[in-house]
Amino acid sequence: MTEFIISHASVNDSYQQQLHAAWQQFIRGESCDCSFMPPEILASWERSRSSGVDPMGIVSQILSPDTLNLKINNNMKLIEVARPYMERLYSIIRGTDSYTLLSDREGYILDYLGDHKIVASSQAMTHLVPGACRQEAVAGTNAIGTALYLRKPIQICGGEHYCKKHQIYTCSCAPILDRSGNLLGAVNVTVLKEHAHPHTLGMVLSAADSIAKELELTEAMHNIERISAQRNSIIENMPSGLFLLTKTCRVSQVNTHALKMFGLSYEQIIGQNFFDYLNIDGIDGSRANGTQMFEKEQYNEEVSVKLRNSNALPKTFRMSVHFIRDNTGTITETLLRFNKTELIHKLVNNVGGYKARYTFDNIIGNSRPVKDMISACQKAAQRNSNVLILGESGTGKELVAQSIHNAGPSADGPFLAINCASIPNTLVESELFGYEKGAFTGADRNGQPGKFEMADGGTIFLDEIGDMPLNIQAALLRVIQTKEVVRIGGKYPRPVNLRIIAATNQNLLQQIENKTFRSDLYYRLNVFTVNTPALRERGAEEIRLLADHFLETYNRDKFSNIQIAPEVYPALQTYSWPGNIRQLENVIERAVNLCDEDGQITLKHLPAEILHVSDPAAPSPASQTPAALQPEPLSSTGTLNVKENEKLLIDSTLRATGGNMTKAARALGMNLRTLYRRLDKYELNLSDYRD
Repeated sequence: MTEFIISHASVNDSYQQQLHAAWQQFIRGESCDCSFMPPEILASWERSRSSGVDPMGIVSQILSPDTLNLKINNNMKLIEVARPYMERLYSIIRGTDSYTLLSDREGYILDYLGDHKIVASSQAMTHLVPGACRQEAVAGTNAIGTALYLRKPIQICGGEHYCKKHQIYTCSCAPILDRSGNLLGAVNVTVLKEHAHPHTLGMVLSAADSIAKELELTEAMHNIERISAQRNSIIENMPSGLFLLTKTCRVSQVNTHALKMFGLSYEQIIGQNFFDYLNIDGIDGSRANGTQMFEKEQYNEEVSVKLRNSNALPKTFRMSVHFIRDNTGTITETLLRFNKTELIHKLVNNVGGYKARYTFDNIIGNSRPVKDMISACQKAAQRNSNVLILGESGTGKELVAQSIHNAGPSADGPFLAINCASIPNTLVESELFGYEKGAFTGADRNGQPGKFEMADGGTIFLDEIGDMPLNIQAALLRVIQTKEVVRIGGKYPRPVNLRIIAATNQNLLQQIENKTFRSDLYYRLNVFTVNTPALRERGAEEIRLLADHFLETYNRDKFSNIQIAPEVYPALQTYSWPGNIRQLENVIERAVNLCDEDGQITLKHLPAEILHVSDPAAPSPASQTPAALQPEPLSSTGTLNVKENEKLLIDSTLRATGGNMTKAARALGMNLRTLYRRLDKYELNLSDYRD
């Protein structure tokens, strides 16, 4: 029960007389008998005197209009909630020369309602206006200030007020406290003392309690609304399709993404059983309790979802299940989250680095063959058609493929490069097309998407397409024709939207004749043909340009300043370069490793095959097979065999390094022990190379 202080002054004139006499003695500082007074009143007088309150003066501390407006704005909820209760109180006391006041927690008047006559009188005599301060330290003993100080209801009648101008009133005030006992404000009823009634304080206390409870309820509702709005906003703005299900699998909430994914309307699905509209492969939607359908919270489970009563093929999504629990751990709701597989793949591709790095700006060269190649590539890039790149090994076919991708309409999509010659025949199908869970022994339990799915929305680059097995060629042809992929062990096709760029250094027409490559696949791939010119076809000036470019790159990486001696360029420009640009890059890298940081690449830093096979009439590598990319040993007619060629290479490298075995071994790509054995084998004396 709330403790409150009520005076009997309103019914006891003798008490008022005693009080007046004691008050006069008290304010003069004389000794007086105050034992008849409530101790709370006497204590308040003492606090008022200590604060320097003038008992004969007028309360003058009033907030400026701007400060008052700020305080009203900060207490708007309190004012809005309290106003109806103030009106109710006033309806009871109307016509009795009375009014009701509302203050904030600091004792500043925020609002009032009352009889015009007493309101006007109070404003003139005691400055009881909005913004007036009723703290004890300012206004002396008064119902609002004392109730806030004591944190309990109080009625102060007539002479109990410390200031003389207040002694014509009886004031009943109750503080407004929240559940934790924090002050929110105070509500007060003021009447002329002759009209005071002992039950007024009870009404004020009831009003204060009701205001506190409604404020708490309003705050709780506001929090619920805020949380609900936040949840709604989060659900609506998530890039995934979300369904919130009750225990019985009724849809309590759904976002726009989910509606678009499944072709549903809000009115159609909300409040309905989820499984009456959607069927998830592998989940029995006929079970009564929705939470039992999901054995566990699943993350990134790939599922097939189909609209019930629809002839459309199922769609594949990544689904995750999240249980929402109450404070006891009981599942109250289930959140289903669906993502389009292409979005997951795009994210994985971005994280995994499946991005094309090169553009046409990265292609070095000004020769006519290079300009013709770039022109053809730029035309091919503007369409999403398939491209076939032909050229010898080392001519930069993947660089060209990446440039086409980055200049095309799918530049923001993934770029996946697959070397068809490097994947074992037994794994080609699963790598390219993926597999479902349980498709074969050793398969990932969740299944795996293939490279075609991962490249959805972008480009797949099939390098060395000529080495692709015939059975895989047939499957690839189906993908091109249908734009769909069926995983190993899968029941349903998965749509893919991508560009295929294939490349080979082989003669596909000859392979078609030999029955090792399908003609129908060739014509499907050969929509645009791009030929990458061999290095020997690009001209001497371009060889110099590329050599300088590679040297600049290595200098920058190694923070060095190595130069190429003038006599080196003719040797580079007269060599036939069977390994093309890749071989030139390796030669420059080798020479850099043999040089000092601020040295110069000279002829001694070049491999033996370049120094000794410089005859432009030497056999063209155009007819060479990929296995013969290393320079052929020269014939017995004035040429060197393999053994002698290796000896010559070791000899030139040791001379270039000044007999430094560690540097020579690194340049030759062999370990130190092997190099020492080669010295013994070829009867080379290390001291011959040292100064």
